[in-house]
Amino acid sequence: MHDLIDLLLGLSAQMGYGGIVFLMTIESSFIPFPSEIVIPPAAYLASLGQMNIYLVILSGILGSLIGAIINYIIGMTLGRKFIYYCADHKLCRMMLINKRKVEIAENYFLKYGKISTLMGRLVPAVRQLISIPAGFSRMNFKQFLFYTFLGSGTWTIILAVLGYAFGANQELFEKYYKEATIGAVAVVAIGVICFVVYQKKKNIKTEIDFESSSE
Repeated sequence: MHDLIDLLLGLSAQMGYGGIVFLMTIESSFIPFPSEIVIPPAAYLASLGQMNIYLVILSGILGSLIGAIINYIIGMTLGRKFIYYCADHKLCRMMLINKRKVEIAENYFLKYGKISTLMGRLVPAVRQLISIPAGFSRMNFKQFLFYTFLGSGTWTIILAVLGYAFGANQELFEKYYKEATIGAVAVVAIGVICFVVYQKKKNIKTEIDFESSSE
């Protein structure tokens, strides 16, 4: 384990911020790549003064956004039928993508709507592919960027904080990684519920005002 950590730290030191953007683009696009081996080592180097933690976070978010946009464009331009056809191809399976994973992401999007592009960034098995069904549905691009930015930002900050604080201690990192992820999902879920309730009340009030003015 220590050898692996040393290897990741060495890679982070060599690739710099541009490397973080590149790897997080891959992580967030059609080639699933664990962000847990990109951001935490870089954040740990920041704790040692070898990198800047704010630039690590910004690089991670930028890469995530670029990758998400790539998936969005793929879903929008190629379409659902073609993506599902490709998902059964051997090449996609080699990249750890299959029809079942695309279905999970699409069902998640259909269930939660546009807000899923925020929440989905915190959910394993959904995180990398949630942008594809957003492209299928031609979700408003500005809203897509906004929600993806919030979700990617939350996830990147969680990894950066954990890496900065516990990067050298794998056991503590794994312990607080699970707790922080659950906490973040809970906070986002509460925020989404409050937003939905607010929107419903706002719509009801608008309808009442409209009916009153019509009378």
